Amino acid sequence: MNTFGHRFRLAIWGESHGPQIGVSIDGLPAGIPLCAADFEADLARRRGGAAGTTPRREADLPQIVSGLREGHTTGAPLTVCFANADTRPSDYAAFADHWRPSHADRTARVKWDGRNDPRGGGHFSGRLTAALVAAGVVAKKCLPDVRFETRLAEVGGETDPARFDRAIAAAQRDGDSVGGVVECRIAGAGTGAGDPFFDSVESVAAHLLFSIPAVKGVEFGAGFGGARLRGSAYNDRIADAAGHTATNHDGGINGGLTNGNEIVVRVAVKPTPSIAREQLTYNAASGRMEPLAVGGRHDVCIAIRAAAAVEAALAIALAELIL
Repeated sequence: MNTFGHRFRLAIWGESHGPQIGVSIDGLPAGIPLCAADFEADLARRRGGAAGTTPRREADLPQIVSGLREGHTTGAPLTVCFANADTRPSDYAAFADHWRPSHADRTARVKWDGRNDPRGGGHFSGRLTAALVAAGVVAKKCLPDVRFETRLAEVGGETDPARFDRAIAAAQRDGDSVGGVVECRIAGAGTGAGDPFFDSVESVAAHLLFSIPAVKGVEFGAGFGGARLRGSAYNDRIADAAGHTATNHDGGINGGLTNGNEIVVRVAVKPTPSIAREQLTYNAASGRMEPLAVGGRHDVCIAIRAAAAVEAALAIALAELIL
């Protein structure tokens, strides 16, 4: 399904090289101030063109076609569209039969009997995260007291930000790519958001985070590292009646509910699968494994632009749980 949510409901639509992509959001309260300029800062963080990102440059000018009147939401579904202008569909003609490793070329073709749109990855493309980021902007408008701080915590195995550019440049010289880890810290979510089991904060947030193309891992607080500690070292001792804790190994969540401390989430983003370096992979046209060097315009490190999408997904999750 391409829809999400019960309270903050959204549907993402479009393809990478189709005429438009966009998002429709239902469940918004009326009277929230909103204009096209509100989207620019977060869309700029996601936009390509910087070192290590795709040379594809889309203006990403949001066109709000419903749900807004006189600068405020009306309570009707809000729809935001983005035109696709800087497209080169011919770059993807070869992948209809010669499938890229670790990409959706083959799985999409099998699922939809070859009727899917393969250009630029179609509906599986990271291009659609522009629509997700737009939904995140609207979600943050619904959460005026919640603050987000998102950073790139790791690139290509390097944890020192001073070495990130070097790791990206080295991969680019080799016609290769690198992955990364995005960390988001959220303050002001209060205590009690979420529900036990299926609608826990972790469940809803992970659902959205794993919807971002290239995300392969999510951890909260100490995450997997916490499994190596004893309970006496892991436990977050409560320091006062407001629930502040001496440590934050649980990442601000207990029993699936926010506990008033900072929510801490880290997201693993795999290396971009489309690389210029030659690889042997199956060609359905010939029935053999053959060399493939992917041309076109692709990110060396998709994690750079994924940071804005991670923040948006977490904002949508909190809007779904708090509204």
